[in-house]
Amino acid sequence: MEATAIDRILQGAVDPHCHPFPSPFPRRIDIREAAEGYAGAGFRAFVAKSHHHSTSPDVALLGRHGLIPDTVEAISAVVLNNHVGGINPHAVNLCLAQGGRVVWFPTISAPNHIEHARTTGLKFPALAIPLIDDEPVTVWEDGAEGRLRREVHDILRMIADADAVLASGHMPPSWIVALFEAARDAGVTRMVLSHPNFVIEATKEEARKCVDLGAVVEHSLCMYDEESTFHQWSTDVLLEWIAAIGVERTQLGSDLGQRNNPLPVDSYRKVCGRLLDAGMTAREVHTMVADVPARLLGLDG
Repeated sequence: MEATAIDRILQGAVDPHCHPFPSPFPRRIDIREAAEGYAGAGFRAFVAKSHHHSTSPDVALLGRHGLIPDTVEAISAVVLNNHVGGINPHAVNLCLAQGGRVVWFPTISAPNHIEHARTTGLKFPALAIPLIDDEPVTVWEDGAEGRLRREVHDILRMIADADAVLASGHMPPSWIVALFEAARDAGVTRMVLSHPNFVIEATKEEARKCVDLGAVVEHSLCMYDEESTFHQWSTDVLLEWIAAIGVERTQLGSDLGQRNNPLPVDSYRKVCGRLLDAGMTAREVHTMVADVPARLLGLDG
């Protein structure tokens, strides 16, 4: 595919899922380097995600010293794994108060993620520093499905009040649907289902149920790029998901930044080119890499 066509598609793009340094997992780029790469390709924004800590202080510090290019916005987030206290309203409050805009529910601390890592040889980076073993984080009172914990409802109210984004994390589909139902009732209007076919293992019907509750479905480009250590599927699988959910409710994130993996922008160029080669229009691809994530994050008010 002609490079200039991809260049045009990426003007104003938003990466809703980037993994820069610092992190206990080895990273290829830090937040400043990520921002420079996105700015050079014409992106307007990206979300800096860590599985282990809120990225709000990282982004705020770089911004204070003018180390983020003016043409791209670095958006911070928090993931509710054990390392921030799990389902912890205090961690969410601090992140949002410091400018964070995305709250992920458990990823590496989700019980199904831990089980996958234990039994299936899950493609996931090895820690660069020693950490104690993860314990499953649950959203349920008494640990059994039925009633969501009070802290979950507190967090959902915070997300609604801040008009922030609720992200599913890696939890089982039934947990995510229950969470999104409660979020809708709490007034949350921005929700995203992350890589439904990776770890979560949601069916298309379950994903559509999330969409009916107001969610966007996100796919990780690293899983469709054979140069990535997370490569899982051919482009045909991505095309099947897009057809099932629809362009207007689908967004593409890199899920990249790890050592030994492609740079985020490089995977955007490769996978977007393959979607065009498969018959998608430039308008459709631009919608998934720019319009949908920008709408989800409220970048246009």
